[in-house]
Amino acid sequence: MVLPYFLFLLFTKPLELDFLNFLDFNITDIIDIFLVAILLYYVYKLVRRTVAINIFIGIVIVWAFWKLTDVLGMTMISSMVGGFMQVGLIALIIVFQQEIRKFLLMVGSTNLASKRNFFKRFSFMREDGLTIGTNVDAIISACEKMSSTKTGALLVIERNNSLDFVKSTGDKMNIEITQPIIESIFFKNSPLHDGATVIQDNYIVATRAILPVSNERTIPLRFGLRHRAAVGITEKTDSLALVVSEETGLVSYIKNGEFILFNNLDELASIIKEDLL
Repeated sequence: MVLPYFLFLLFTKPLELDFLNFLDFNITDIIDIFLVAILLYYVYKLVRRTVAINIFIGIVIVWAFWKLTDVLGMTMISSMVGGFMQVGLIALIIVFQQEIRKFLLMVGSTNLASKRNFFKRFSFMREDGLTIGTNVDAIISACEKMSSTKTGALLVIERNNSLDFVKSTGDKMNIEITQPIIESIFFKNSPLHDGATVIQDNYIVATRAILPVSNERTIPLRFGLRHRAAVGITEKTDSLALVVSEETGLVSYIKNGEFILFNNLDELASIIKEDLL
C-alpha cells in the first residue's frame, strides 16, 4: 500500500528535497490509504474479466504519462495530454456507464448495508463455518446433466446487489442447493421450469422469476430469450447467470452483460468460485 501512496504524492505535488516526508504517517493517512484500497478493490471486482479492465489500464497509463511529463517540466506535451484527460472525462462516463451504474447500485444496495453481507467481504473477520458458500459444484453438475438431455435452464446467482425486485415476480422458495433439486425444477414437465431460478448464498430463494430482457443488438441471433434475459439481469446488477440451451445443450456463463468464455465445466466452476469471493 505504501508504493501507490508514494506515487500519488510524487505525481500530484511539486518535487521537493524533503519529499521523503511521506514516511511521516498520521491517522488520516492510514484512513486515506484504507479507503482508496477499498475503492480500488470494488472497481477491480466490477471490471475484471471484462473489456473494461483493458480500458481502465489504458486510462491509468495515460494519466501516469501526463503526471510524469508535468513533473519533468515538459510543458507542451503535458498540456496536450492534460487537455485530452479533461475533455475525455465525458467520454469515460459514457464508456463506463454500466460499471458506474453497478458501482452506485453496490454502494446504495440494502444488501451491502446488512451485517451478514458486510462482514462476509472480510474473510479475516469471520470464523470458519460462520457462513456457507454457494455449492457451485452441485450447480455445475446439474448444468452438465441438463446439458446432456438438452433441458433448458436459467439460473441467477445473487452477489452484492439485491434481487428482491426479481424474486417478487416468481415463487418464493427456501431450498438448499443440491443437484437433484435443480434438475427437478427445470424438468420439462415441472410447473416450475419456466422463468429463472434465483440463488442466494446456498439456497434457491425463487423460481419462475421474470428477468429484464436485454435489447443489446450485438447478441448473436442464435441466442433466445433465456440468454437475453441473462444478459439483461447482469447488465443491471452484479449478479451471475448460467444458461443451458434447450436447442443445443450448450452451457453459457454471463457476467456484466457479457458471455464469459471457458474451455470446460471444471474451468467454469473455478471461474464462478472466484467471482463469488
